[in-house]
Amino acid sequence: MPIGWPELTARCERAGIPLRGGFHPGEGDGVPAAGALPAGTLVLLGNAGPSMWRAFSRAREGAPDLALDDWTRTVVSALAAELGATAIFPFTGPPYWPFQRWAQRAEAVYPSPLGILIHPRFGLWHGYRAALVFAERLSLPPREDLPSPCASCVERPCLRACPVSAFSPSGYDVKACIGHLDADPAAECMTRGCQSRRACPVGQEDIYLEEQRRFHMRAFRNAAPPERGRE
Repeated sequence: MPIGWPELTARCERAGIPLRGGFHPGEGDGVPAAGALPAGTLVLLGNAGPSMWRAFSRAREGAPDLALDDWTRTVVSALAAELGATAIFPFTGPPYWPFQRWAQRAEAVYPSPLGILIHPRFGLWHGYRAALVFAERLSLPPREDLPSPCASCVERPCLRACPVSAFSPSGYDVKACIGHLDADPAAECMTRGCQSRRACPVGQEDIYLEEQRRFHMRAFRNAAPPERGRE
């Protein structure tokens, strides 16, 4: 018998990576097969608020150099083996799996003015770390189609908070952002997290811990080629 949604939710919680919704794939969704069988269900796993960070931090107590991607791969691969599913990740590639598109199929998330997906409850403080593909067509809970918070946001504080105006209706100026971080490594963006992201009023009760925000900002800066900030 296929695993039920409550049990699947509980297992993901115990593993430290919360369940983030799911859907039954169609031909145009680009979901890979579940082993030798066609995909019947895809479920997303990730973080919403600081809960996943706490699990990752506990794992790093005895291994301070443990990378988040390595921890994710280990935890989710073990979970997939237990459940008879196939694990896939957004950080393996190229080519990269369309996690942003899958997320919009799985739950009510929408593009924000910053280019990242916004959740009606968690705001900008969430992410997707892995997916499990099942051959079975699991029974999924009804999707809660709440509207995008950005649709009723008139002030758009996220577009005004960046100290170098890297975000605008025309897009994201990566060079300006990286240049600012390089010019002042002790800037608030690096020590407390992106000011534009923190300016969004949605999901303030689920904001990442300050340590978590610093970690992600360092990872973002380290992933960008140095020359991008010097052009």
